[in-house]
Amino acid sequence: MADRQLSTGRVGRMGRIGAVAAGHAARTAGTRAANLVRGEEQGSVALGRQHIETAERIVTVLGTMKGAAMKIGQTFSVLDIGMVPEEYREEFQRKLATLQASAEPAPFRDIKRVVEQDLGEKLEREFADFSREPIAAASIGQVHRATLKDGRDVAVKVQYPGIREAVRADLQNLGIILKLLARISPGLDTREIADEIRTRIAEELDYELEAQNQRAMARRYREHPFVYVPDPVTELCRERMIVSEFVPGDRFDAILDRSEEERSRFGEILMRFYVNGPFRHRLLNGDPHPGNSLFMAGGRVGFIDFGFFKTLTVEELDVQRALLQAVYAHDAERLFEISHEQGIVSQGGEAQVAQLMRLYRTLCGWFMEDREVTITPDIATQAIIEQGNMRRGGFGEIRLPADQVVAARAYMLVLAILGQLAATNNWFRIGREELFGDEPLTELGRAEADWLAVAA
Repeated sequence: MADRQLSTGRVGRMGRIGAVAAGHAARTAGTRAANLVRGEEQGSVALGRQHIETAERIVTVLGTMKGAAMKIGQTFSVLDIGMVPEEYREEFQRKLATLQASAEPAPFRDIKRVVEQDLGEKLEREFADFSREPIAAASIGQVHRATLKDGRDVAVKVQYPGIREAVRADLQNLGIILKLLARISPGLDTREIADEIRTRIAEELDYELEAQNQRAMARRYREHPFVYVPDPVTELCRERMIVSEFVPGDRFDAILDRSEEERSRFGEILMRFYVNGPFRHRLLNGDPHPGNSLFMAGGRVGFIDFGFFKTLTVEELDVQRALLQAVYAHDAERLFEISHEQGIVSQGGEAQVAQLMRLYRTLCGWFMEDREVTITPDIATQAIIEQGNMRRGGFGEIRLPADQVVAARAYMLVLAILGQLAATNNWFRIGREELFGDEPLTELGRAEADWLAVAA
């Protein structure tokens, strides 16, 4: 693959996806037919193995294709869908987890060409050293470690050559990609995933915009006790490349074997950054992806990748806060009143009002109980599946505003990540700090409060 051109044609890319889909359908049909003459236990084992094989093929195809197809695979990789028998789930997730932090890299000569085209000069004029091998490769670009002429250690994210054309082809093929994933996970709301990708992919392709987002977030978290956002090197950022401070740290899969205490601490940091943070600084990062966190020495977490981003208005935050306060209070009437005023729902009687409360508690219920809760993969999976089912409920079409679509996605992905960490905390009390102004009860909360007092 290293010397192969990135496929940008719709037909060629669709054919590769279609081959996986067809193979999966044929093997599933064959397995189920064979199960008619097998015992229940043998049939479950055969189906589990078949899904592992499918996961391998998904990883191979999506990891090679990059673009929007890879983005879908990365989103899917944080879920733990219950179709696979318990004894195969860990292996199933391990196959998909390779999509979290890496894709098959592009040749260095192609990356160098993009850098030099965007800079308008030779790479050696700006960089004292530039690694030929990437340190990470993802959906639309890859990251190389480099050293500037002034000695600063930096990370350079560069878009793959031809990625814009490939993304356009993927968006045309979005239906067949999602149909393949829906066969393994029928509870996924594939329409919502499709809408999200179509809406946000153009912004993610604009690295100059992402650099602005990162700079805004880095300012907000300057000198934070446990969150680190690297500064971009503004003068070197371009439409297809971002240069920023290098962040040393372990990837997500490297911390999964750490102690329960460490994993729970990391889980609290993720919640404070992705869930509490936007209520404080109005900057919403809608991509809580495991590959976007680096676990640093000393216990800090570095956050990278700010392409999926939204600056919230005061009014939007006021609505989100009022909705969550109603959910905390179990006030279904108030929840429905706000939702109706905002055009989120158009109709509903007593049963529908109760059902709407169920929907919001599905989205946020994991931080709505005043007790310590260990988030397990099963809790996360059930919430994600039920949320998809509830969206098709009986109270008229739900029309979530853009900021709530992004927030709901962020809550679900944070929940999925906490499930992989098996993190334990009183998430209820952490959430109340921003929603109601409660005093923090954890060590991290008190450290953050001290920092906020100085930063103010």
